[in-house]
Amino acid sequence: MSPRVLAAVAAGGAVGAALRWGCGEAVPDGPGLPGTTLAINVLGSLLLALLPGVALVRRSPALAAALGPGLLGGFTTLSAASEQTRSLLAEGRSLLALGYLLGTLAATVAAVALASRLAPAPPGTAGVPSARRGAS
Repeated sequence: MSPRVLAAVAAGGAVGAALRWGCGEAVPDGPGLPGTTLAINVLGSLLLALLPGVALVRRSPALAAALGPGLLGGFTTLSAASEQTRSLLAEGRSLLALGYLLGTLAATVAAVALASRLAPAPPGTAGVPSARRGAS
């Protein structure tokens, strides 16, 4: 990995993490379903799946790294979703925890499926993992 790409990932990650924190501050999760984290993860999944459809991103490995694993990797959060699920279980809210866990998975996969309908993969990239697109 080149120093330029590494710096792009680091900068993107810092911005993404700050955006996630800002969303949580602006719209804190209530006592029930952690809706803010769910919305962040669904939106991040959708945007990440749309990235390969953007020509500029495909042409620039540094931009792809900054926006994909950087910005959107810093924005989305499996660790917070996992901790919130654990917390719901600890509170004895097993059904809500299960619903949140399965709902997060279903909603993020649905967002990726929607992205593939909105912006099909560019020619020559079908079946290529998104992290490798634009790296050649």
